[in-house]
Amino acid sequence: MKRFSLRMAAVETPIIPAIAALVRNNPGTISLGQGVVNYGPPPAAIAALPTMMGDAQLNKYQAVMGYPGLVEALEHKLAEENKIHCGSDAMLMVTAGSNMAFLNCILAVADPGDEFILPKPFYFNQEMAVRMCGCIPVPVDVNDDWSLDVDALAAAITPRTRAIITVSPNNPTGAVYSQASLTAVNALCAANGIYHFSDEAYEYFTYDGVQHFSPASLPGAHQHTLSFYSMSKNYGMASWRVGYVVFPADLFDAMNKVQDTNLICAPVPSQLLALEVLKFGREWVQPKIESLAAVRKNVYEALGTLGDLVQFPQTQGAFYVLMKLPGLTGEQDPLAFNRAMAQKHKVVSIPGFAFGLMDTQEANYQRLSYGALEPASVSQGVERYVAAVKDWYKV
Repeated sequence: MKRFSLRMAAVETPIIPAIAALVRNNPGTISLGQGVVNYGPPPAAIAALPTMMGDAQLNKYQAVMGYPGLVEALEHKLAEENKIHCGSDAMLMVTAGSNMAFLNCILAVADPGDEFILPKPFYFNQEMAVRMCGCIPVPVDVNDDWSLDVDALAAAITPRTRAIITVSPNNPTGAVYSQASLTAVNALCAANGIYHFSDEAYEYFTYDGVQHFSPASLPGAHQHTLSFYSMSKNYGMASWRVGYVVFPADLFDAMNKVQDTNLICAPVPSQLLALEVLKFGREWVQPKIESLAAVRKNVYEALGTLGDLVQFPQTQGAFYVLMKLPGLTGEQDPLAFNRAMAQKHKVVSIPGFAFGLMDTQEANYQRLSYGALEPASVSQGVERYVAAVKDWYKV
C-alpha cells in the first residue's frame, strides 16, 4: 500500500528545521541562519488590535480577496511606491504570507509537468512549491556577481515553460537586480507568452543608494506579471502571516478557487494589524534599514579577514551574504561543516545546497543572515563563524 505522495517524495526536506535542531542541541549557539528581522511591528499597532476586533461580524468568514480596508490601503501603497495600479486589468489578493501567494499562483496557472525557470541560487521554498504542484523547476545559472544572465534565461524556455521567477532583492544572495535586467526578463516573458513571477518581499532592504524596481510598473506588464509582497520582512510580522500578490485580472476565477478552497480568507486579526501597521509607513521602517546598513558594513569587514579563503560579492540588498568556501572533500556529509560549526564554535549558517548549489565538492557555499539578531549578537556570531572557517580549513 502506497503511504505517501510521489510529488512530496520529490520535495527536499526543509533546511531551516535541520539548522534549528543544531541550535537546540548545542545550547548557546548563535544562529546566522534565520531570514527574519530583529524587530516586530509597532507596539502601538498591536495595542490597537483588541478595539479593532470589537466588531462581532469579524468573527465570520471575510472576503476571499482580503479585508476591504486592507486591500484599499495596499492598493494605495502599490500605486505610490511601486507604480503598480490595480483595477480592471490587475487585482490584489491578501494571503497568509507571501509563500502562500506563490503556491496559489502556481496552482492557478500551471498543470503537472509544466516548467518554471528559477535563477540559481534560488529561494528553496519556491523550488519546493513548484515540485509540490507536480511541476518542474528549471534552475539557470546567474553571473559571478549574482546578477541575472538574461540570455541564459531565454535559452531555458521551452514549450512547457509557464513562468520565469525573479527575487529582487534576492534571497539568498542579496543581489538587487537592475531595472534594465528586470525589464529584459519581463519583455522576454511577454514575447514568449509566459508569466513573470516577481518576488519583492525585500523591497525596502536596499543599500548604497540602490533603488528597488517593480517590473509590473512597466507599460503593458500587468497582462503577464505577478508581483509578490510580504509584511514579514518590512514590518517584522513574520509569525502574523500576511502577504499579498498582484495578478492579471483574467486569472481571477482560478485564483478565487484556490484561495477559497485552501484558506477562504487570511486571518482577520493579522489583516487588521497589517492595516494598522501601514499607517506608520515606510518612514517607520527606514531607520531600521539604516541600522542594518551599519551592521552589513561590519559583517563585510569581518568576513574580509578570511582573505582568499572566501569569495562573496558585496551585494546591495536584503540582509544576506552568500559566500563561497573551498569544497568539502570526498564523500563528506554536506552538513558536516555546519555541524562542526555548531558543536565546536556555537554558530550556524545555512548551507548553499539548500539553494540549489549542490556540488559541495566544488564549493562549500554558506548563507549568513545579519537581520535576525541585535548588532552585538551579529558581531559575535560572525566572529565565531570566522573562527570556525579557519578551524575547518586549518588556516
